[in-house]
Amino acid sequence: MASIIQALPTEVVYLITAGEVIDCFASVVRELVENSLDAGATRIVISVWPQSWRVRVADNGWGMNLDDLQQAATAHSTSKIHSAADLWKIKSLGFRGEALHSLTTLADLEIFSRAEGINEGWRVIYGDSGEVLETEVTAIAPGTIVTVDNLFANCPARRQGLPNSTQQMKSVQGIIQQIALCHPHVTYQVWQNDRQWFTLYPTSSVSQLIPQILPQVKQGDLKELNLEIPNSQSTITLVIGLPDRCHRHRPDWVKVAINGRIIKSPELEQTILSAFHKTLPRDRYPVCFLHLTISPDQINWNRNPSKTEIYLNEISYWQEQITAAINQALRISEANIKESVHTTRISKLLKVAEAKGSYNFKSQDNSQNTDSKTQNYLKAVAQVSNTYIIAEHSGGMWLVEQHIAHERVLYEQICDNWQIVPVETPIILYQLSPAQVSQLQRINLDIETFGEKLWAVRNIPAMLQQREDAAEALLELSWGGDLQTAQVAVACRSAIRNGTPMSLPEMQKLLDDWQRTRNPLTCPHGRPIYLSLEESALSRFFRRHWVIGKSHGI
Repeated sequence: MASIIQALPTEVVYLITAGEVIDCFASVVRELVENSLDAGATRIVISVWPQSWRVRVADNGWGMNLDDLQQAATAHSTSKIHSAADLWKIKSLGFRGEALHSLTTLADLEIFSRAEGINEGWRVIYGDSGEVLETEVTAIAPGTIVTVDNLFANCPARRQGLPNSTQQMKSVQGIIQQIALCHPHVTYQVWQNDRQWFTLYPTSSVSQLIPQILPQVKQGDLKELNLEIPNSQSTITLVIGLPDRCHRHRPDWVKVAINGRIIKSPELEQTILSAFHKTLPRDRYPVCFLHLTISPDQINWNRNPSKTEIYLNEISYWQEQITAAINQALRISEANIKESVHTTRISKLLKVAEAKGSYNFKSQDNSQNTDSKTQNYLKAVAQVSNTYIIAEHSGGMWLVEQHIAHERVLYEQICDNWQIVPVETPIILYQLSPAQVSQLQRINLDIETFGEKLWAVRNIPAMLQQREDAAEALLELSWGGDLQTAQVAVACRSAIRNGTPMSLPEMQKLLDDWQRTRNPLTCPHGRPIYLSLEESALSRFFRRHWVIGKSHGI
């Protein structure tokens, strides 16, 4: 088998950003695990001995023959690229050919490897500059085992400047979890000091993997969307935590990946946060994993040594696609209505001991093929306590809180068509502070003094025009916040109150309007709007087991 690892030409070396950053255990693990993934591994075992400054990564990838092993640790040697043009066609996680060479200057490096189709493996020990010190034949299964020992032994100051071992192990865990999100089909087994620490098991989708990383999040709390971008070879994989079920105190789970690697992209992260704006409670942040798979020529990976900062062409286009994808994931449709069951709430409400069984949703009329935005999947049945609308669908029933459902409808209408209209008779407000006056002016209201401690407001938000409590609403708006806060306040003030009787046509219209909103899961304050009760869960609660051939339950 011929060698596939070759030294890069000098002109390519000059184009490459400064070498790999090996500054802690986590960076060692990252480089070695990425090499394993580039080699097609489906099982990776990571072992760390922090007190001994040792890391070992074993995989079942393609392995290397002796020629490749002898070349692997020399400077700028790689199998990933061969020319300057390849820098714009990068499909692998590594490409600079510097990781192993950097490790030989910072630690003792030993590699066992056996290539596919070869009956023998090799053990190679490398010296300070990547030269081979020792070679011997060894028995090993196909794959590679890389051991890094005495890390930073020749840099005592580097060791002293690192965080304690607990913090470093937390960083290692974080790196492995990030890599696993981008490559969920791989098994990751992690050992610390010869004891098994944790394992991430392979899954067919990211939404199945995330509960292994965030145990408090259940798969039913997540929505996964895989979209192909028309007229391109690009795809968007999006996993969101449904905002009525899970969210975070910090934006630590807004994660963006491109072509198999988690990256830092303030522009795309802000796009995600903006798309979830007014769907979450105050000071809460979404659970969101976004993975773009796009043409390599749209990306410049050569911006930063750690490859976490990139140049992305046409970033505004991708911001639009991401916003549209999130809006699509947040909508309620016939395809996902059965998945909108609040598993945790049902288990508490009905106290069903056994796990929720699967339920196959079938449309009552599969012949219809109209726009999903105009279909009505919920049928108003009744009103409870003049507060909750009971809505039926073919998979069970929902309880919809009328005030906050209407608040969501009005908020989106206001955002789409915010209007300030004049009033024939000015609205008189009494004893406003200078700050309150400034606030009303900030949201474009025409306000002026009308006498001692009196103020006249000559235009108001259109939705308040017909309300008798317009003065109270203006006072509420005067207490601060930006325009969006004012829009939320107007929607809340204008929405139908709990305790208000509604006719069936009125309830049905509200349900129809609410289903067509962009973010129907929560109100603008982040409160959940509905509770879903699935028919199968109700059947178990009432111990109703259908028997074929009989008309009664036993």
